[in-house]
Amino acid sequence: MPMTNLLDRLAQAEARAHTRYGLSGAVGQFGPLTAVYAGAALVLNSAWLGGPGVPSADELDAFEAFSRQHGEAPTIHMLSHAAPTLLPELEERGYALTSLPHLYTRNLDNLPPAPGMTICQEDDPDQWAEWSAQGFGGGLEIMRAVAQAPDTRLYTAWLDGQPAATAAMSLTDGLAALHGTSTLPAFRGRGAQTALLAWRLHQAVKADADLASVFVTPASPSERNIVRAGFVLTGFRLTFRQR
Repeated sequence: MPMTNLLDRLAQAEARAHTRYGLSGAVGQFGPLTAVYAGAALVLNSAWLGGPGVPSADELDAFEAFSRQHGEAPTIHMLSHAAPTLLPELEERGYALTSLPHLYTRNLDNLPPAPGMTICQEDDPDQWAEWSAQGFGGGLEIMRAVAQAPDTRLYTAWLDGQPAATAAMSLTDGLAALHGTSTLPAFRGRGAQTALLAWRLHQAVKADADLASVFVTPASPSERNIVRAGFVLTGFRLTFRQR
């Protein structure tokens, strides 16, 4: 698949999946922008540029009004192929780039071996969120929002009879989006995230997905794990926030 078409597919899937966070709050559609309000002061309160095309000035005005109505600064996510067209308008409106994680993808063939570590699908979203927040060192409310979102599969890796790490996976139109990766401090460096990564790839195949994606911080241990698992750098996610 040509790179632009692949990025279009990924952006559209991210925008559609983003709406699951707004079911208990609000969802707004402003041309190609899909906006969500998930709850007070949550970083999920943002919009995805899913395309096709870019929002008009009127659509940006309406999105910004939606954000202000909920007491949030307008925040927009987009993939790297869309940024050049929209960047001048965003700069004029006072938006600034706040994050630039790498986007990796992997076709679901030649998978790594299934892990030997004990991994369970978690049925208690609140418990999963607590363990996940412990690994991240905070952020319990956002992890609860992630855990309670529809069509999100939650996994926990166990070591020495204790929860060691968490991870999540969401499926949208054949795309398995991997996220929510967190390791509790006492279990770092023991391969739990590598096991959860392989586990989710196998689960994605069973769910008839054909592609996996993940966003990672550049030069982080997570990026090294992703590359070792056969993912390839596909683009970037740019997040702009209005000052």
